[in-house]
Amino acid sequence: MKYEARMREKAEALRREGHALILSVESSCDETAIAVVEDGRIERANAIASQIDVHALYGGVVPEIASRMHVEAIDPLLDEALRQAGVGLDDIDAVAVTYGPGLVGALLTGVSWAKAFAYAADKPLIPVNHIEGHVSANYVAHPDLNPPFVCLVASGGHSHIVYVEAPGHYELLGGTTDDAAGEAFDKVARILKIPYPGGPLLDKLAEEGNDRAYEFPRPHTPGKYDFSFSGLKTAVINRAHHLEQMGETIDAKDWAASFRRCVVDMLVDKTLAAAKDRGASCIAAAGGVASNSLLRRELERRGTKMGFRVCVPPPRLCTDNAVMIGSAGFYRLMAGELATLDLNALPALEMFER
Repeated sequence: MKYEARMREKAEALRREGHALILSVESSCDETAIAVVEDGRIERANAIASQIDVHALYGGVVPEIASRMHVEAIDPLLDEALRQAGVGLDDIDAVAVTYGPGLVGALLTGVSWAKAFAYAADKPLIPVNHIEGHVSANYVAHPDLNPPFVCLVASGGHSHIVYVEAPGHYELLGGTTDDAAGEAFDKVARILKIPYPGGPLLDKLAEEGNDRAYEFPRPHTPGKYDFSFSGLKTAVINRAHHLEQMGETIDAKDWAASFRRCVVDMLVDKTLAAAKDRGASCIAAAGGVASNSLLRRELERRGTKMGFRVCVPPPRLCTDNAVMIGSAGFYRLMAGELATLDLNALPALEMFER
């Protein structure tokens, strides 16, 4: 019997049982990760190899270097993940892998490895959208969480407000019309001479500043739940250059705090408005920007005050990891979605239709 036919039979048996131990792979950018996740909710292992120190030398991610480092890291991570989980290859039921969006070379490393592993180990292969993975991190962080809920997905490349009807079923309520929130953080960090990774270090610097010291514009968008960060980013950068030309010194801590406050207020305002209008009882956050300390505090404070349950994963599950891919992969498996061995990396993979 051919591999694909055998895998359909195995997947159907797992669906009937409603149970699966997933080995998951994430390599969409500059972190290689392998995890073991049980039933989409229980983290059994989380092995990550970070490349931050290497890319910091260049001020940002170098795709070719990232791809080569994924190749070097991925096999040792498999051993580490199995060790953490206390399981062997025979205990694994299926393999999930990120196939987009992301850097094409980085994605290809993970996809190629996962296909080879799945074929050699005779395991079903599950394709996972990276953004859906971020949303699904909430199921691991909050095992009692069930849809429907409204989720803010904010990262270096994405800013969405999503209505989660059920695992695998999403409605896009709003999104960025230009730059993403994380991208804006990184670019403003550069004018403050904050090294890579700019966003997290800007957040740390902002904790020491006065967030009312500088007033920045807050762009309006035609869509009630949409974002626009390009104009804000440009205004902040141009104002900094103007002050420097006038011989005025920028207080980096206050500048970072004021900019962070502006971005966070826009993210929180629109997320809460969408949840209220949709009649949701719970709001969640996901993506790298969801590890921003002010965003976490404001969602919790303001969301709770409005009567919402607020669910945000711990920072380690907000940044790229394979646990979130294993969670999303479980629900894709339960929906009967499998990949064949011709699965390819899709760097511009979409999750929603605008």
